[in-house]
Amino acid sequence: MGKFKEAPLGDRLGSAAAARQAMLGRFQARDTTNDPALLARRAEREAVAAARTVRLAEREAERAAQEAVRLARESEAKAEQARQDEIAAAEATERAAEAVQAAETRLADQKAARDARYAARKARQRG
Repeated sequence: MGKFKEAPLGDRLGSAAAARQAMLGRFQARDTTNDPALLARRAEREAVAAARTVRLAEREAERAAQEAVRLARESEAKAEQARQDEIAAAEATERAAEAVQAAETRLADQKAARDARYAARKARQRG
């Protein structure tokens, strides 16, 4: 019985590389311009890409619409707050005017009472 002859490592690596090169050469030599399977896959990928673009555009439009609604609500709330502030300022001005009028009335009453006391004291001194 003879000894098993094993090819050296360099020979085995060389033959594997040659086989890979041969497969690559066969793959590159194919005519893929009219391959129906390849054309179908390409058309499917393009359809998926177009659908993705449409979905992204729809999402962006939805986000823009939601942002516009949010901004409109915020501006409406700010306008309402401004109206409330204006009403509160008018009421505060009115209360301040009433307080000034009440203070002037009180001062006039105090002056009248003081004048009456002065006149009564003078009348007591004369009489």
